[in-house]
Amino acid sequence: MFGSMKSGANAYAKVGVETGVMAASPHKLIVMLYDGALTAVRNGLTHMKAGNIPEKGASISKAILIIENGLRASLDREVGGQIAEGLDSLYEYMGRRLVAANMHNQPEVLEEVQRLLTELRDTWNAIGAAPLQAAEQSNAPVLASA
Repeated sequence: MFGSMKSGANAYAKVGVETGVMAASPHKLIVMLYDGALTAVRNGLTHMKAGNIPEKGASISKAILIIENGLRASLDREVGGQIAEGLDSLYEYMGRRLVAANMHNQPEVLEEVQRLLTELRDTWNAIGAAPLQAAEQSNAPVLASA
């Protein structure tokens, strides 16, 4: 009985995420990727500390996939120049660190990656808020192309 309720809740959550993705601006999609990676790293840390090896591996693998196939793949190296190159190197570094943390059960490495992701997400959020604040101060209309 509870299994069907859980699967129903999971399906409802999945629809919510899919709807959020379809309605999100490109800026918001990046925030969602950061949030997903952070959640996966936090889950990996929790499972690592509890000794849940399969769950730890699955969570860390999910974080790596989000960083590699989401954040890193979304970089536009031609337009982004040095910033995109720097982010690419940082994402590559985080991926290597996550693999090492998983292999050697190093919670401090997961915490390091968590700090890096949090700083990047917070900076990305600040960048997204800046055009809105500038438009509010100038009373200019804001385009929804963040």
